[in-house]
Amino acid sequence: MSRQFKAATVPLSRADYDEIIDVRSPSEFAEDHITGALNFPVLFNEQRVEIGIIYKQVSAFDARKLGAAMVSQNIARHLESHFSAKPKEYRALIYCWRGGQRSGSLSTVLSDIGWDVSQLEGGYRAYRREVIEEIEAFTRGATLAVLNGYTGAGKTLILQEIRRQGGQVLDLEGLAKHKGSVFGGDLSAPQPAQKRFESLIFDEIRSMSTSQTVFIEAESAKIGRLNLPNALWQKMKRSTVFEINSPLGARADYLTDGYVEWLGDAERIVMTLDRLKDFHPSKTIESWKAMVEREEWRDLIADLLAKHYDKRYKVKGDGNYAVPSHSFELARHDDESVAACAGSVIAAGVTLLKTA
Repeated sequence: MSRQFKAATVPLSRADYDEIIDVRSPSEFAEDHITGALNFPVLFNEQRVEIGIIYKQVSAFDARKLGAAMVSQNIARHLESHFSAKPKEYRALIYCWRGGQRSGSLSTVLSDIGWDVSQLEGGYRAYRREVIEEIEAFTRGATLAVLNGYTGAGKTLILQEIRRQGGQVLDLEGLAKHKGSVFGGDLSAPQPAQKRFESLIFDEIRSMSTSQTVFIEAESAKIGRLNLPNALWQKMKRSTVFEINSPLGARADYLTDGYVEWLGDAERIVMTLDRLKDFHPSKTIESWKAMVEREEWRDLIADLLAKHYDKRYKVKGDGNYAVPSHSFELARHDDESVAACAGSVIAAGVTLLKTA
């Protein structure tokens, strides 16, 4: 069979392709992939393991024979289930781990059928290098406005409204599927793998302009189990800080509404409270558990804010971030108040850019 397919390089011009096909195993794809790619493995997880064992324990020749048979069978199934309906004008970009045999095998078959096929030079590894380089370049060139404030102040609401009003926002908690606190796990979706998290950040920043301020929430170095890219983390700590100031009662009301899924699982809440034993007297922990038993959710949240979060998380410059240059009041978390506050933050961001 002739190799008539073309070579593609990163950065990709995605408009040139109808589909991007990742032929790596499902486990590799789950860890990370080019966003929008479809996974059609030429070798599945267990097949790669089996071939690896034969390669080490028998011979490379026997491993290649078995691998070729498996690849051929898998490609045949993909042709019947997915590619058979594609028109003659179909254009595909194919990639594997390093742009070698796995992507080459499917590319050859599709190209010989007559489709316009490209193989990504360097494969996923080349894409991964682009992700890292782009995040580092972004941190060097971007002007960040970091939104800080006590837990429940409404920073995420403000970011969402800034985006709605046309501002540039990097929502790290949204990308990480985590609200950043000990109670912050997303019950409907697990956190992505570390590399996938970084690819999601890449997807966001690649369309951003350095001629506009980027608004971002103050985070620690980790969000749940995920690490912020170090270059971005260091840039955030050096950036201008805007404080969102909201009273305790408003924050408790907002979080009571925002954690409604959590509040239906008393057992999980109690287990989470046990994780705070190193920080509080047993009497305090037991009082919180009693509130859980009585389903006094709003009182529990207000007490956690006052006795735990407000004392542990600093917003006045004595933590990881600088002293706020501006403070914006958010007395309530209703739509009108959030919109007005976000507008003021955007205006301050414009001024920041002029003085940067």
